[in-house]
Amino acid sequence: MWIGKPSPMNVHALQYNIQWEDKSANYSQLQALIQQLRPQPEDMVVLPELSCIGFTMRREGLAEEPEGETSQFFAQLAREHGIYLVGGLSWWGHGGLGRNMALSFGPKGELLGSYAKQHPFSYGGESEHYQPGEGFLHFDWHGCKVAPLICYDLRFPETFRHLAYQGVEFYLVIANWPAARVHHWDSLLQARAIENQAYVLGVNRCGEDPKVAYPGSSRLIDPHGRVLSSLDSQPGHISARLDLEDLRAYRARFPALNDLRLEQLGLSSARV
Repeated sequence: MWIGKPSPMNVHALQYNIQWEDKSANYSQLQALIQQLRPQPEDMVVLPELSCIGFTMRREGLAEEPEGETSQFFAQLAREHGIYLVGGLSWWGHGGLGRNMALSFGPKGELLGSYAKQHPFSYGGESEHYQPGEGFLHFDWHGCKVAPLICYDLRFPETFRHLAYQGVEFYLVIANWPAARVHHWDSLLQARAIENQAYVLGVNRCGEDPKVAYPGSSRLIDPHGRVLSSLDSQPGHISARLDLEDLRAYRARFPALNDLRLEQLGLSSARV
């Protein structure tokens, strides 16, 4: 479904049932989904966390080096369709652990940046298999600063605050968020949008893996906390247009971010 008129600020979220630990099946699925979507050049397409393997703790045969097959596959998709693409995958880390990654590619297939999940989900055992990332990432998309984050990161507002301080206006939260806590997902996405006066896109998978059911519920939230578009539990996509002029006018009218207590974030007064 389209929300708003087509413009250079078009974003698409793909919600699908990730085939468990089966890269080839998911590569084929994504090729077909993007072909059906038919995004325009320089649109952004966003995929769920661990887009081609699911939320598995297994690394052998699934984790990759930075130039591995899934990175190459994402780059090819971006280049073929001339789009910005954000997807998730597993990299090798240190000591045999993995790293839960979000990679962002530009329309020529160039890597714009890589982000490692800062908060592995210890309750689900992720911290025993994936090492936490360090640092933040944002990239430019038509003059908008965009920051990808991953699933459990959503529960840590200080991460979003650091990025707001760096001028981020659009957060992407790619996830394998379980159905048991879908009401937390809904509330936290809205809270992160309201408190940071930013657009927030949550892209979750649907279906099931061997242990967990997933609710889908991908949604785009505006800076006022309003749900602009959402999906239910079935496979589908969101296609929407961001209005940066409206966002910036709202921030100017109600400059709440100017009152951040930077010392509480360990930051100086000089903007990064």
